Amino acid sequence: MTSSTVSVLTLVRGRRAHLVNLIAGLNASTRKPDELVIAYMQDAPYADLPPTDFPVRAVFVAGEAMPLAAARNHAAAAARGDQLIFLDVDCVPAPTLVERYAATAIEPGGIRLGEVLYLPAGAIDAGLDWEMLDRVGLRHPAKPPIAPDEIRPTPSHGELWGLSFAISAADWTRAGGMDERYVGYGGEETDFAARLERAGVPMWWVGGARAYHQHHVVHTPAYQHFDAIVRNARLFRGTWGRWCMDYWLGHFAERGLIAWDADTITVLRAPTADEVAASRMPPEVLFS
Repeated sequence: MTSSTVSVLTLVRGRRAHLVNLIAGLNASTRKPDELVIAYMQDAPYADLPPTDFPVRAVFVAGEAMPLAAARNHAAAAARGDQLIFLDVDCVPAPTLVERYAATAIEPGGIRLGEVLYLPAGAIDAGLDWEMLDRVGLRHPAKPPIAPDEIRPTPSHGELWGLSFAISAADWTRAGGMDERYVGYGGEETDFAARLERAGVPMWWVGGARAYHQHHVVHTPAYQHFDAIVRNARLFRGTWGRWCMDYWLGHFAERGLIAWDADTITVLRAPTADEVAASRMPPEVLFS
């Protein structure tokens, strides 16, 4: 059997420096991707990206309100690989990420999730020092530790984490891609997880496919995404009969912005500009 061809896909609006570091990680890979597809949610591609010895192609996605689901669908449609690796632009792949995702394409197959370590501000300013990144990177407290050679079934498809995952183009199509009704922050990945489960696509944690999340400021609560979270949560509830983003909805309810029960969300008021500003966390906070 011939080996799979691998497309790495990422979405961009701003974050040029983060994209440059992602490309540097791919250039350092033990197994290079067969292509990088960049879905631009902005007017033009970046002209002066680092050189690579694999093709880099641009796909343009219209829409002002961060059409993340549509952008992933556009990238997947443009990709030529048998295997699709979705990598958030904030993530730098470790040298073994592409190789490990490619090696698990058939066994166990399905959709595979790699671990992500969160980096403090400035961690990559002096370049990519993998031992240092392993030392200073922190695992998200909600995610499991996993050995480099381990493959572990996930307890539920709700574990899907959009920062880094691999899936065959055939399974992506079988699940129906992402629902483009989701616009702006939140919900589209949880909806896709439900589509994967419905289509019978198994999900696994895969060790050795590590990525490093480059620092950016986080907000708690996510007031800057208030409208999108409420809208997309209602859409998910109408589609699947249950809520998603309970964590953020709980924050909003506790602070008197919404009334929320088993069936409905009622917006009582929007967050004020001062509340949005106050939700911006200091640089040492890595997780929202």
